Amino acid sequence: MSCFLCNSSLGKKLVMSVTGCCLVLFLLFHMSMNLVAIINPEAYNMICAFLGANWYALVGTAGLAALVVLHFVYALVLTVNNYRARGTQRYAVTVNEQGVEWASKNMLVLGVIVVVGLLLHLFNFWSKMQLVELMGAEGSMVGGNFVSAHDGAILIAYTFSQWYYVALYLVWLAALWLHLNHGIWSMFQTVGWANDTWYPRLKCIGKIFSTVIVLGFAAVVVVYFVCSLRGYAAAVCEGACCAGL
Repeated sequence: MSCFLCNSSLGKKLVMSVTGCCLVLFLLFHMSMNLVAIINPEAYNMICAFLGANWYALVGTAGLAALVVLHFVYALVLTVNNYRARGTQRYAVTVNEQGVEWASKNMLVLGVIVVVGLLLHLFNFWSKMQLVELMGAEGSMVGGNFVSAHDGAILIAYTFSQWYYVALYLVWLAALWLHLNHGIWSMFQTVGWANDTWYPRLKCIGKIFSTVIVLGFAAVVVVYFVCSLRGYAAAVCEGACCAGL
């Protein structure tokens, strides 16, 4: 089995599908959790405190890190193998293949953008929350003020009160949408579910899932940015941000 997963193209694609499926489910959970920050910032902070640096959260974080590394490494290996397999044909002038979407030909590029965005996200949030707790501190300095590691709503309000972070996150989410839109239906195709009947259905499911996930994340970014423009950022933890909208 290990040889099949490491040496065969189908095995590598299967690993990509399984890890991708797990990551999509996590994104769905994370998006749902983030929406709580719009509805009730205090409840969101309670969720942050529940997760924190507890053993189950640490196990989940380690598992997610392993999934991301596996997914990216296998994507890189598959891309290199495909590049080598083309041989001298890669230097030939080509035209766009009919029915081949741009995202399907640029999944690695989109993946790199997603990973860079993930690193930015870890810097803005994980490093000031779970990592701070692991280091034995209760919080960190953010924007000149001390913020508890459990005050996730304040971190969201501070981050998305800055237009450049808003722009970077929206670009990241656009790349994530393209990546998910192709990746979700391709995942099912790899396991053999893409016949003439299910192919258009799976593409539709991929569009719906990717759109719901990305719009959920984008809603938090946009709402908190609008709140900051209207002067509600300082009161976000009192639930005033959404009430003001």
